[in-house]
Amino acid sequence: MNRSNPAISGRSNGGADFLQLDPSEAPPGGLADWLTDRLRTAISTGHLPVGTRLPSTRTLATDLGLSRGVVTESYQRLTEDGHVSTHGRRGTIVMGSATVRTRLRTHPRPPSVPPDEKVLGTTSCRAADLDDEIFDNLRAVPARIDLTPGVPDLAAFPRGAWLRAERAVLADLKSAEFGYGDPAGTPTLRRAVAAWLAQYRGIAADPDDLIIVAGVAQAIGLVAQMLDRHGIHEIAVEDPGSLGSRQHLQNWGMRTPPIPVDDRGLQVDVLRTSGAGAVMVTPAHHFPTGVVLDGERRRELIQWAKDGGLVIEDDYDAEHRYDRPPVPALRAMLPDHVIYTGSVSKLLAPALRIGWMLAPPQYKEELIARKRLADLGNAGLPQLTLAALMESGELERQLRFLRRRHRIRRDAMVNAIRNHLPTATIHGAAAGLHLTITLPNGDDTALAAAALEAGVKAHPLSWHCQLPHAPGLVLGYAARTPTEIAEAIATIAKVS
Repeated sequence: MNRSNPAISGRSNGGADFLQLDPSEAPPGGLADWLTDRLRTAISTGHLPVGTRLPSTRTLATDLGLSRGVVTESYQRLTEDGHVSTHGRRGTIVMGSATVRTRLRTHPRPPSVPPDEKVLGTTSCRAADLDDEIFDNLRAVPARIDLTPGVPDLAAFPRGAWLRAERAVLADLKSAEFGYGDPAGTPTLRRAVAAWLAQYRGIAADPDDLIIVAGVAQAIGLVAQMLDRHGIHEIAVEDPGSLGSRQHLQNWGMRTPPIPVDDRGLQVDVLRTSGAGAVMVTPAHHFPTGVVLDGERRRELIQWAKDGGLVIEDDYDAEHRYDRPPVPALRAMLPDHVIYTGSVSKLLAPALRIGWMLAPPQYKEELIARKRLADLGNAGLPQLTLAALMESGELERQLRFLRRRHRIRRDAMVNAIRNHLPTATIHGAAAGLHLTITLPNGDDTALAAAALEAGVKAHPLSWHCQLPHAPGLVLGYAARTPTEIAEAIATIAKVS
């Protein structure tokens, strides 16, 4: 080690465990440059993921045998570059400028959109390819107000009701029931889910036809694996449509040709000419625009399925509606041609990892076999606890409570948009946990990046597009208070 350098103390131990940093590699007089470069490289390569807390300046200086001033200068440079941020007692946190922000800022800039353009899907913004880790990276970036879509009100989880139900289940549970169960799910939960679907989604299903899965994400994976074996290598998707669902399908080797969505829903005529053998849809509440698949399009999709197509229906938040009547599930009208998926992720919490799937008879046993090989079945105790909540009426009370709470937050967001972003067009406010706005012009990824720098998270609409599309933002409101929502929209307006 270069001990003649006054920045290096006599306490040097030849390097640190942290990133295997060794100051002897630094050129004379260039310790701060060397350390800054090493940390910047570690951030850009993912060795320091977004959200990582760096060692304190005192700790790292001691480990490296450097003066504290060298480490402080390096951290300051990284802060000025936007790579890290200092958060008091939380320390210095990696912000991921080389991942999330760079991805946002380098997204192709779309041309201006005519101010009178109202129909989604007819203008000219194209999304860049995004890494599979983009959601994890964004989730890890600290933000003052998080408007990420798809996030339920986790603070409203019914802890007391869940604990009471779990205690009651444990009190009556036989010892044998702690063993391996049916990979398709416990009979008790399948009965409860069948009753729930009949009451809230108009689906008449035998409990034996249900398969309990670890959320819709697992259902997508099981279906993709099965269809691939049957020679189907393409599952068409809505466009705009969920980036997350598309990533899951592609992870299992599926091609995902985009089918445009307009103000009436999926354009079935385009689906028919695409040649795809299967399509994944959100007909009751399209993600992300909130459009409901209208009657004529439903009839066209049903006919397409009867002609040999397979529909995968993601009923991801259909119960959350405020200003419109319920929309029946496609599965209720076409049981032999629809694989239906749903979960409690939006109603209770994603952490439970409990969802369900209804498949046509010809696919049921194969899907159960794949579920068995995937994980031998979901954990039994949470299944029984959820069944108890459903049977007791607690889940229905939770749904009614959330509808009232979400309506207030939805109204706060609509009012804030009208006040601060008067040129934005609002889509999908009648139901769900989010709404979408489209803008008359601009670059939505640049806007989302600027909002993130100002402390507000939101998805650029272009993340969820494969085809040319109007710029916009997808804004979740379920997890934020009305005051936070108003502040967030005002912040977005300031940076727009």
